[in-house]
Amino acid sequence: MSKSNKKKKYRYGMDRRTQFQLQAMMLPATLLVLLFCIVPLFGILIAFKDYRPVSGVAGIFTSPWNNFKNFEILFRNYDFWPMLKNTLGINLLNNLISIPVTLFFALMLNEVLNARFKSLIQTVTYMPHFISWVVFGGIVITLLSGDGGLFNQILLKLGVIEQPIVFMADSKYFWAIAILSNLVKELGWSTILYTAAISGVDQELYEAADLDGASRVQKMRYVTLPCIKGTIVIMVIFAVAGIMNNNFDQLYVLQNSFNLEKSEVIDTYIYKVGLQQLQFGMAAAVNIFKSILAIILLTTANFVSNKLTDSGLF
Repeated sequence: MSKSNKKKKYRYGMDRRTQFQLQAMMLPATLLVLLFCIVPLFGILIAFKDYRPVSGVAGIFTSPWNNFKNFEILFRNYDFWPMLKNTLGINLLNNLISIPVTLFFALMLNEVLNARFKSLIQTVTYMPHFISWVVFGGIVITLLSGDGGLFNQILLKLGVIEQPIVFMADSKYFWAIAILSNLVKELGWSTILYTAAISGVDQELYEAADLDGASRVQKMRYVTLPCIKGTIVIMVIFAVAGIMNNNFDQLYVLQNSFNLEKSEVIDTYIYKVGLQQLQFGMAAAVNIFKSILAIILLTTANFVSNKLTDSGLF
């Protein structure tokens, strides 16, 4: 055997061993994905069947078909369209506010030169992300309480209001409360991808901009933003695709019978109908509707992005 053939055989053997090790490392995660993501897909069938919980898992396959009856009941439901309006409204406004604010915060954070001070800011803004919405939502409710809440006390001292406002009992305030509380909790954590993208910008570009006499704002506009355009586009596409998915934990904690008109969204509806009322077929139908709409939004957002910025997911 020639020397070149021996080298090829050696490399082939090494590649096989390396691939085996990599595949072995992936095996546990692959099994979990199959178990929790692929196998449950069979449950989609109950959206088109007259499923009864007492029939168990076998009922997924043995229950009689009812075609699109669950979808007809869903779309004829008087509460569905207000619920859809709340879902889209909260998410759309949240994205329009949070994406620019998060990007601006990441740009400002990049301008902090003192490493310790920058680390302190990151730590303080990251911490709320790790607090459960049960705890954080309780803090929000306490701050907005009409009986001694901090916000009411401040507004009374400033003379803005004459009587305390029970914010959580008035549905007209709910969207603002949901959006601002989510922004405060996730601001720091949401900057991680932007900060990582900014740190990957070639420093020679900044040095060249300095030689040209560019100010900090000009360097942000003409160097930083163009270099992280791909990351921004991907985040916007993901935000558009996920516009049907609300933060269930947040909304369920902040929701009450007084603000239900503005706080009832598709995710909370699925929980109430699917788990509390055991209408699994209806809940599955809602999830299919969400998934189809998400695919349409993802494809549309990616198409528009490719046309406008020459950048997209695919």
